[in-house]
Amino acid sequence: IHVCTVKGKGYEHAENSADKYHGVSKFNVISGEQQKGKSNAPSYTSVFGKSLTDEAARDPKVVAVTAAMPSGTGLNIMADRFPARVFDVGIAEQHGVTFAAGMAAGGLKPFCAIYSTFLQRGYDQIVHDVALQNLPVRFAIDRAGLVGADGATHAGAFDVAYLSNLPNFTVMAAADEAELVHMVATAADHNDGPIAFRYPRGEGVGVELPDRGEPLEIGKGRIVQEGETVAILSFGAHLAECKLAAEMLKEQGITVTVADARFSKPLDTEMIGHLARHHEALITVEQGATGGFGAHVLHHLANRGALDRGLKVRTMTLPDRFIDHASPADMYADAQLTANDIVATVVSTLGAVIAPFGQQRA
Repeated sequence: IHVCTVKGKGYEHAENSADKYHGVSKFNVISGEQQKGKSNAPSYTSVFGKSLTDEAARDPKVVAVTAAMPSGTGLNIMADRFPARVFDVGIAEQHGVTFAAGMAAGGLKPFCAIYSTFLQRGYDQIVHDVALQNLPVRFAIDRAGLVGADGATHAGAFDVAYLSNLPNFTVMAAADEAELVHMVATAADHNDGPIAFRYPRGEGVGVELPDRGEPLEIGKGRIVQEGETVAILSFGAHLAECKLAAEMLKEQGITVTVADARFSKPLDTEMIGHLARHHEALITVEQGATGGFGAHVLHHLANRGALDRGLKVRTMTLPDRFIDHASPADMYADAQLTANDIVATVVSTLGAVIAPFGQQRA
């Protein structure tokens, strides 16, 4: 039976604005106005859309693919300026991936912008039509990590694990909105195989945005702050939480190095080696499932014998369960990935005893 439906049928505001009522927050039933909180920083999605549009203005080979989510992915921004270079394939992620592969084979620079959870639908095509062919398709992975009101069905938990194990792939995660601008530029500049970058739903952290993105050195992370006792290695948008945890630990006399990995593949093995040699413990933190970034770091350290010398390593990931609807903050609290949880992990790893936050150790 083929049933044709009308989105929002029976509610005038939804029928007239199907895109705005695809996913809704609290709204006034009479006026249809949705009640959204005031934004303190631009959203990651809008930063991506504007950055990609800037790259498209500089390079006519840049094109984009969406699977029925032009506004949800920010590609509507590029489509407004370059409508002939943005392709909406409908709810057909598998076709979208292979279509992007074909454009890459033809010499174009396709950006395939798909939510993390929906990209799972095209995994076979990612493996056979992109990775195996070593084609430079750029995957912009929105809604990475926990997404709040959209719940478990839309959580972006698995992309790091299912992409980082594929030959030829480069995988990045943005720590903040400025890093996202640079990762868009990195992807546009990368022609040596497929590359993916992930970023969360919602607004950024409020950092200053660069006028223009600069390509990052592939496989190189950055040290954000230096300490002596423990190293926290963040992959992706949990960097701010890691920095907060470091501040809390400093109050207790535990100095922390905080690093932003930027890449899960290839790993910055030089930086990881430095962190392993100069700290008692190494804690990895990511907004993804077990088997992702932390697993790759642990695999590398084990094979290099770093664990034989007494280094303590802990990997903090999303738990092995689906997390119910809540605010992102409450969901990460449920997942035990808050700054307090990072502090607790550090303390238990070191075997330290600390006073409540704000009180110095005796």
